Amino acid sequence: MSVTEIFDVRTTTRIETIDITSLVRSAIRKSGVDSGLACVFCPHTTAGLTIQENSDPKVKADLVGHLGKVVPHDGGYVSAEANSDAHIKSSIIGASMTLIVDAGKPVLGTWQALYFCEFDGPRSRRVMVRVIAG
Repeated sequence: MSVTEIFDVRTTTRIETIDITSLVRSAIRKSGVDSGLACVFCPHTTAGLTIQENSDPKVKADLVGHLGKVVPHDGGYVSAEANSDAHIKSSIIGASMTLIVDAGKPVLGTWQALYFCEFDGPRSRRVMVRVIAG
């Protein structure tokens, strides 16, 4: 058995991280799956998903700041698009994650949260969660 839920994420700035942990937990709960896997997928080439600390907001700022240093917006890219940095950052971060589901909840460490990473906003985005019983 598998159940898929799609939810919308609205970003407000060009680069930001949004905690989507509660949305993913809700999708897992709605699925009715007690034990299995949850695949979380971002169908966009200029956004991504990551698991990161949820206690200190400076961690998110460091993530975004250092990605900007490694892949600057004005990095002299060959592509004619003005968002080449966003494509590269998305590839570095990744478009999906797989979570273990136990007792109807995602298994996360004490300080972990799930984040949607916007690299070319503001935009309306989608995130898909497929929960598979196992």
